[in-house]
Amino acid sequence: MAAAGRPVHRRLSAIPVIGIGLLRGPLRIAALAKDRKEGRRLEVLATSCFKGGEGGRGLTYKDAGVDIDAGTELVRRIAKMAPGIGGFGGLFPLGDSYLVAGTDGVGTKLKLAFETGIHDTIGIDLVAMSVNDIVTSGAKPLFFLDYFATSNLDVDLAEKVIKGIVDGCQQSDCVLLGGETAEMPDFYATGEYDLSGFAVGIVKKDSVIDGKNIKVGDVLIGLPSSGVHSNGFSLVRRVLAQSGLSLNDQLPGNNGKPITLGEALMAPTAIYVKQVIDIISKGCVKGIAHITGGGFTDNIPRVFPSGIGAKIFTNSWEVPAVFRWIQDAGGIEDAEMRRTFNMGIGMVLVVSPEAADRILSECLGSSPAYRIGEVITGEGVQFA
Repeated sequence: MAAAGRPVHRRLSAIPVIGIGLLRGPLRIAALAKDRKEGRRLEVLATSCFKGGEGGRGLTYKDAGVDIDAGTELVRRIAKMAPGIGGFGGLFPLGDSYLVAGTDGVGTKLKLAFETGIHDTIGIDLVAMSVNDIVTSGAKPLFFLDYFATSNLDVDLAEKVIKGIVDGCQQSDCVLLGGETAEMPDFYATGEYDLSGFAVGIVKKDSVIDGKNIKVGDVLIGLPSSGVHSNGFSLVRRVLAQSGLSLNDQLPGNNGKPITLGEALMAPTAIYVKQVIDIISKGCVKGIAHITGGGFTDNIPRVFPSGIGAKIFTNSWEVPAVFRWIQDAGGIEDAEMRRTFNMGIGMVLVVSPEAADRILSECLGSSPAYRIGEVITGEGVQFA
């Protein structure tokens, strides 16, 4: 359906990108972890005398305008009308395979793109959020579609954004098949835009990773994130506003490594497709969780059978400096951090104990992995 206003249709001939993949993944409700409400600019927020959450407690995601519980309730209600909704990806049967579809945006990370002028990597974020979701089912990405909406089309800016999308597709071994550019006067602020992405992949029915064989004693393997990725930015922006720092200031506590807050926060989301597919090909992967909005607390249990839980060893990896700064500057409690951010682990694989040592020994150098926990009796996630 054409967008409102003056739509500009892009019908791209398939832009080939290194190989073709197949995927399967999560069809999530984007609003669950992303605040897409019209936000006040940082300069306005900075004038607030607000210095914490209600009653003097630390800041929360809900304080920043995002209610994860409300999003979860919406998913529950939608599931009554469309059974099967709520996983990381939607599966559609096709012969001996499933097509797997996922859709997502990048939330209010866009606000920081507008503030910093960094537009050439936000497209990588867009691709990552969908392909990382569908690969949790063991699927390989086939193709990607994008939606770019703005009030007045700035061709040079749009080109930068779409170049990032192409880069993300290359990293995912999939094809940018097409998209929609919608020009909608008066709908967005001058110079601003919004993005949505849609990924489709495929997986053999007998190769779907669904978590049903997970049992007590299995091991949780964590793959490191590249930073905040594309979730929690409504809270990040609130913390930044009350911290007294700007996006041009150096990231505190980064062991002397020079990087600005803007650069650290805008680091593109890691794309795990190639690494995860390689690990899957060697067998013994029972479940995979993409750590997005909801953090460890909400995402890991999504792949578990009932009666099964997880214990996370919090000292098994180094939490990146950007998360330490967010927590310190916002006075945010541990539980809130773990339910909002990835804390340095962007993907969690559940594997047999026998496979864990092999995977960890092979994931060295540029693609490290960590033994971050184990499967236990009892539901939920414990932290030790």
